[in-house]
Amino acid sequence: MAVEAPARAEAPTPRRGGLRHRLAERGVDRVLLLLLPAVLVVALLFLYPMMYGVGLSLQPKDGGGPLGNYTGFFRDPYQRGTIWKTLRLALPAALINVGASVPIAYRLRGRFRGRRLLTALLVLPVTLGTVLVADGLLRYLGPKGWFNRVLLDLGVVDEPVRLVYNYWGVLFSLLITGFPFAFLLVLAYMSGIDPTLERAAATLGAGPWQRMRRIVLPLLAPGLATTFVLAFVLAFSVFPSANLVGEPAGETRVMAIAAYQAAFEKYDYSMASTIAVLMGVFELLVIAVTLLLRGRLYTGPATGGKGS
Repeated sequence: MAVEAPARAEAPTPRRGGLRHRLAERGVDRVLLLLLPAVLVVALLFLYPMMYGVGLSLQPKDGGGPLGNYTGFFRDPYQRGTIWKTLRLALPAALINVGASVPIAYRLRGRFRGRRLLTALLVLPVTLGTVLVADGLLRYLGPKGWFNRVLLDLGVVDEPVRLVYNYWGVLFSLLITGFPFAFLLVLAYMSGIDPTLERAAATLGAGPWQRMRRIVLPLLAPGLATTFVLAFVLAFSVFPSANLVGEPAGETRVMAIAAYQAAFEKYDYSMASTIAVLMGVFELLVIAVTLLLRGRLYTGPATGGKGS
């Protein structure tokens, strides 16, 4: 009598995972919901005003089509010149602040007596603000300031040296107010580079300049690019300094002043929005070029330090 083998039990069909499991498989979990408030804030405080400004710029007050404000801006030499005047201030200020921060941060990353005090003194201008810095420049570098008085008393010059109410006054102000931010960022990136790399290079005969050029700077390059971008954006929107220690009707009539005059002197909010949009466009162009150069010049590992 043949005995039939019991039927093999079929494995239970796995239940289809819920939405949470499907999102988890794609690297999305409930923790990311914590970003939702920040996304909403960015959308309300940045994206909506930006899109509103772009739309307003396409509605010229005097007609001429959607691009009437843009064509009018570039056809007017007085308005078009504000682009070069703004870049002429922002680019050197960002480059000098970042360049000066590197050797100072390189020296201050070690441990020595007085390091904290010296760092605090270098960051102190952050607490002053643009208006106080401008007032200090007028008092010290103005025609009757102590700097010119000393030069006149020593007979070095016959008349006061003009260091304010022009390009140099605004540049000095941008350097004083922008250096602490650049210095703190570079110091943070510099502290993330492992010092044993330099000690290993020193044992192989590399001198201080070789270690800086072949180890520190390549690892610091991504951080320097980021610092330059932030320093440039900070300097590009210069407004108080250009008014207080510059020549707002001539040499230092930057794009921010042009936008202010269009909005609150001519009451042409459409043109003011156009200038604001163009400011964002030129900032994005400089940022894109900086990041492109960073990608071309830095091809090292992504884990070289905090600057990566």
